[in-house]
Amino acid sequence: MLDPKILRKDTAKVIQNLKRRGYVFDELLWNELEEKRKKLQGFTEEQQAELNDLSKAIGIGKKNSEDTSDIQNQATKLTTKIKELSAELESLLEEIDNFVLSIPNLIDEDVPDGADETENIEIRKEGEPRTFTFTVKDHLEIGRNHEIDMEAGVRITGSRFKVLRNDIAHLQRALINFMIETHVDEHGYEEVYVPYIVNKDSLLGTGQLPKFEEDLFKINNESNFYLTSTAEVPVTNLFRDEILESKQLPLKYVCHTPCFRSEAGSYGKDTRGIMRLHQFEKVELVQAVEATDSDDALEELTNHAENILKKLELPYRVVSLCSGDIGFSSSKTYDLEVWVPSQDAYREISSCSNFRDFQARRLKARWKDNNGKKTQLINTLNGSGLALSRTVLAILENYQESDGSVTIPDALRSYIGKKSILKP
Repeated sequence: MLDPKILRKDTAKVIQNLKRRGYVFDELLWNELEEKRKKLQGFTEEQQAELNDLSKAIGIGKKNSEDTSDIQNQATKLTTKIKELSAELESLLEEIDNFVLSIPNLIDEDVPDGADETENIEIRKEGEPRTFTFTVKDHLEIGRNHEIDMEAGVRITGSRFKVLRNDIAHLQRALINFMIETHVDEHGYEEVYVPYIVNKDSLLGTGQLPKFEEDLFKINNESNFYLTSTAEVPVTNLFRDEILESKQLPLKYVCHTPCFRSEAGSYGKDTRGIMRLHQFEKVELVQAVEATDSDDALEELTNHAENILKKLELPYRVVSLCSGDIGFSSSKTYDLEVWVPSQDAYREISSCSNFRDFQARRLKARWKDNNGKKTQLINTLNGSGLALSRTVLAILENYQESDGSVTIPDALRSYIGKKSILKP
C-alpha cells in the first residue's frame, strides 16, 4: 500500500509515476475523499474539544455544589453526536483505505518505460542454446508414454491439471531437494514449511487482494479461506504484525509449496502441456531487509535464482520488466527466462521483485534500530528459485537425445542416481 502521506503531499508526483504503468489515478475522487475527511475530522475534533470543556464545567459545578443538569444534558447530546460523527468518519476512512488498496506500487526510476512484455529490456544472456542434429520434440512428445499424463489430470480434476509418473515424477522431486539444499547450504536461506490455505488478511497483505481475486481459488464453505497462489503469500506473512530486531535482518526464507491459480483471462494461452497450469509447484525465495539494503538484496536474490539455472546448465536470459508489464505490488522486477527449444524462444521461469515497503505497510511489518527507540517498515522481496514445472520442461527439452531418452544434468545426478531417464 502506498504511504497516504506521500499521496497527500506529492499527489502530482504519484500520478506521474503511476501514469508510467498505464494506471489512471482518480484524482477527482481522491480530492473529494480527502476534503470530506478533513472537514469531518476537524468537526469531530471540535465537538470533542467542546465535550471536554463541558466535562470540566460539570466537574467544577459539582465541586461547588451547583446544579449541573443542563450542562449534563448538553454533554449527553454531544456525546451521542460525537459517536455518530465517529462512525461516519470510520466509514469514510474505510472508503479511503479501500481506494488506496486499489493503487499499485510506485515503480523505480530505472524501470524501463514500455506498454507490454514486448518492450522488456534484456540485461544479459547466459549459456548458448544447443544445436540439435535431429528433430526437436516438445516436452509432451518426450513424456508421451504417460510420464506426463495430462489425460489423467483431466479425468481426476479437469483441464490444465497433470499427473507425473515414474522418471519425471522423480525428476521433479529431485529438483525440489536440489533447489532447497542449494539455497540453504550455499545462499544462506532458512527453510520453512507453511500452510497451503491462506486467509483474506494474508492475501491483502501481499497485494493479491482485492485486485486479483478472480485469479484465486476460494474455498466456498469458508468465506475467509483461499488456496495460496504462491508461497510468497504465506511466507511473507510470517512478518505480519512483527517488529524485528535490526540484528535479525536480513531474513531469508526458502519454501516449497504447490500453487493454485485460476488464471482468469488466460484461456488459450500456453495451455498445451505443463507450461501454464491451475496447480503447479515452486521453490520460493523471500527476503526481509532494511530499506538501505533493498537494491542490493534484489540483485542478490536474482543471482541466487540464476545460480540454479547455471548449475543445471540451462541457457537463459535476464530481462528487466518495463513499466507496462511490471506486477501490481512490485517497484522493480527481473524475469529469468529459460530457453525452450520446441518454441525456439526464451520463456519465464522466475520473477524476482523488490516491493520496497508496499507490502510491509499492509502487513504492519517493521524493524527496530539498534537503540531500540525507532521502528521502520521493512522492505520485502521475493522470487522463484525456481518454478518446478517449467524447470522439468526445460530439462526434458534441452537434454533430449535422438533415441527419446533425456540426459540428466551433472548437478542433479546424485539426486536421481541416474545419468539419463526415459530410455527406450
